[in-house]
Formats: sequence, structure tokens, C-alpha cells
Amino acid sequence: MNDRLLKSLPFFFLIARFTLILTLSLDGLRDYGDFIHFYRLAGMGWPFIDIWVEFPPVFPFLSAFLHNLTGDRQHAYEYLLVILFTLIDAANIALFVRLLRRVNPPGEAGMRALMYTALLIGVGYSWWFFDSLAVFFMLLALVWLFEGSNTKTGIALALGALTKLFPLLVLPAIWKARPLKQAIRITLIAVGLTALVYVGLYAASPEMTGASLRSQASKGSWETVWALIDGNFNTGNFGPEAERTDPQYAALLRGNPARLPSWLTLIPFAVLGGWFWWKARLKNDRSVLAFLGLTWSLFLLWSPGWSPQWVLYLLPIILLVLPQREALLLSLALVLINLLEWPLLLSRGYNWGLWLTIPGRALLLVLLAVDCWKVIRRESDRTSIPNHELLEMN
Repeated sequence: MNDRLLKSLPFFFLIARFTLILTLSLDGLRDYGDFIHFYRLAGMGWPFIDIWVEFPPVFPFLSAFLHNLTGDRQHAYEYLLVILFTLIDAANIALFVRLLRRVNPPGEAGMRALMYTALLIGVGYSWWFFDSLAVFFMLLALVWLFEGSNTKTGIALALGALTKLFPLLVLPAIWKARPLKQAIRITLIAVGLTALVYVGLYAASPEMTGASLRSQASKGSWETVWALIDGNFNTGNFGPEAERTDPQYAALLRGNPARLPSWLTLIPFAVLGGWFWWKARLKNDRSVLAFLGLTWSLFLLWSPGWSPQWVLYLLPIILLVLPQREALLLSLALVLINLLEWPLLLSRGYNWGLWLTIPGRALLLVLLAVDCWKVIRRESDRTSIPNHELLEMN
């Protein structure tokens, strides 16, 4: 696939996605997602001010703005969300192609780009939830990192963290790949801007902001190996929206308590991650992305919870980093096992299916970690150019 066709993929994606939107009923578009939940929350007042929410502030405020824009017309609100997420996905494809041209030979770029585009067209996770927005900021931060713009990288990571905290997982790779002063600068911008927003929200409404920050710790475990150990066969959802006006509900434990506390299980994963960080030699863009994939794998294996839409964060990394055949197979396997979990099994009340999907996904995450480490080792043997010099040249 030539360069012009690669650049045209976001346009072709828009045609395909809007065709899908026009042919599906509204129920078909929103059925397995959180649109109704988002709409109800947006109609209850401003997040962090009038109600507590389980999400960082960017999307809840955006959702409240769209709700005010459309009034009480729920269908208009939901169509606006679908259109917004479609545009974000097109931008994600453009950023993916931009990264792809840096780290893969031209002969392989076309298949990888087509695979990513096809998955975003058909897999509903990219519009049922708002994770595509956080993926956008993660990919944007990587583009700016490789182009040498430290300030922009920090800003993109801050916006990502204020959408979902996950984009901050890029920071360990930055501390390994960048000179110390640059890593400190990026981290201070990313963490500082994130903290500044939360300080402002806390000053405006300490009760609801504090409840919002506490809410994640009350979710317990869900859809992970740790959830099976705890006997939790629920999803990561909270209770009815009416609870959001009472801060006390934010600390209410959902499901069974952890038999192995997260701080305890973090110790071996932190030690293993530290060993990988110490041994890794990140000498080019591909090895940086591989280390990000390794970081994601360890984080998700440790995490007490998993939501099927989180596969959106892994797909671009897998398709950018791994050998083409392995990348295609692992991407398909992860998508299929998550679709089996949600919506096929859990939406029908077949919670016993978690005994099948959770171990299978955990195995795939282990394979991803192993493959990413192999890429890091292989890339370190290919070049003797110092890491910071190569990144600056790129």
C-alpha cells in the first residue's frame, strides 16, 4: 500500500462508519454500551460539582455540555456521541499511520493499517464507551514524544490522564528513553496539570470531588483473575445513578472484599517491572513502543479490574510493535475473547463464562509481555546509536 492510500484510510473509515450508523437503528448503536448511563448522569448536574462520578473530568464535562446542547432529546445526544467518537477514531487511525510509518517497513505498513482500521469500524467498543478519546491522547503523546516536543507530550498525557489515567503508563518508557531533564519536564507537566485541575475541582466542591476520587477504590475486583479468587462475577459498574447525589455511596464496596489486597499483589509486579526497566535498552521508537506494551501487560495482569473496551489501548501497540503475523493473530484473539465476554456472555447473564474468558485473556497478556520483551532485546542488538540521540534524530 503506497503512502497516499495510507493517508486516505481515515477518510475511508469515516465512509464505512457513517454507513454503519445510517443502517443501524439507535437501539442497535447504543444497545451494549453506556450511552443511557452517560445521558442520565449528564442530566443530573455538573460532574464533580453537583454529583460524584467514577470517571476523570474530561468526558463527564463534555457529556454534560452535549446534554445541555441537545436539551432533553436523548436521541440527539446519543447521535452526537456516536459522531464524536467516529471522528476521534478517524483521528486515531491518522495518528496510528503516522506512528506506523516510523517503526515498520513500507511493505508491512499496509496490512497493519488495514487491520487497525477494520477493527475500529466493526468493534463496538470504539463507540459504546469513551475510551477512544483516551487512546487519542495516548497516541498523540507518542507522536509528539518521537518528534521531540516535550511540552506537547506532557500536555497530551495530562489530557489523557484527565480522560482516563491510563495514558500515564507511557511515563516509564519516557524515563527510560529520554534524558533525565526531559523526562522530569514531561512528568511535571503531565502530573502537574492533572493535579491542578483536580485541585481546582476540589476547591469548587470538596465533597463531590473527594467522593469522585474515592469511588474507584470501592469497585473491588471485576473480570480478572483476582475477581475469580475473590468470588466476584460482576462487571465494573456502580449502582443506580440516583446514588451520585450522595457522596457516601462512593465509598460503598461493590462485590466481595479482596482476599489478596492490591498493594500486596503490586509488590511482585513492581519488582518485575523494575527489573525490566533496569535491563531494557530502548534504542529506537519501536523499542519504546514495545516497552509501553510490556508496561501495559504487567499493569493489566496486576489490575484488580478489567473492562472489555480496554482492548482499544492494546490494539495500536500490538499492531505497531509485534511481527506482522503475531500482531494480527494476537489482535484478533484479544478482540474475540472480549466480545465473547461482553456482550455475548455477560449481557445474557452467563457469568460462568468468566471462568473461560479471564484465564484466556490473562494468557494472552502474558504472551504480549513476552513478545514485547523479545522485540526490545532484538531492537537493542540492531543498533549502537545512543537512545536519546536516535529519538532526537527521529
